[in-house]
Amino acid sequence: MPPSQSRSRRADHAASTRAALVDSAVELFTESGYGGTSLDAIVGRARVTKGALYHHFSGKRALFEAAFELVETRVLERLRQIMNGSEPPWQRVRYSLRAFLESCLDPQYQRIALYDAPAVMGWARWRTAEDHFSLGPISDGLRELVSLGEIDDVPVEVTARMLFGALSTAAAMIASASEPLAVSRQVETVSEQLLNRIRRDGVV
Repeated sequence: MPPSQSRSRRADHAASTRAALVDSAVELFTESGYGGTSLDAIVGRARVTKGALYHHFSGKRALFEAAFELVETRVLERLRQIMNGSEPPWQRVRYSLRAFLESCLDPQYQRIALYDAPAVMGWARWRTAEDHFSLGPISDGLRELVSLGEIDDVPVEVTARMLFGALSTAAAMIASASEPLAVSRQVETVSEQLLNRIRRDGVV
């Protein structure tokens, strides 16, 4: 076998092993939480050795951060797909809002990104990671709306961070609510009312 082909197979195997570990971690962290999940359980579900785990991750926290990145990336990709769609800008904003709130109801996102992550990663690191995954789509959407004259020429970064803060609070409310779906619907209603107020023509 040529050396290049051998390296490619090893790389494919390594990528497959890492993906299996992260997928297993996402499932178990969702089911049992960070504190209730052992590395033995993760490698058992992934059907790999603990040595393979330590080849890719320094420990449980590093694996948790990879699981966090995976669930956040899935949400980010969904939002970007909506924002890059062919619908009118305000319709895309509404669809993106709804998609984010639906994500807050998803058990994986709810447990890993909203519930466990602040404690496991630490508040500052979690906020930095949330900025990376969530602030970009909000800023991009605002820039487009400003450029099209849909809203006033507001300071995009300041406005984006204020909106991000409000959505983060809403996400935490949904995650901790006894009736998450009801709270999600309330948040969507209030958010659309606020959108009506900042749009120039007043109609969403």
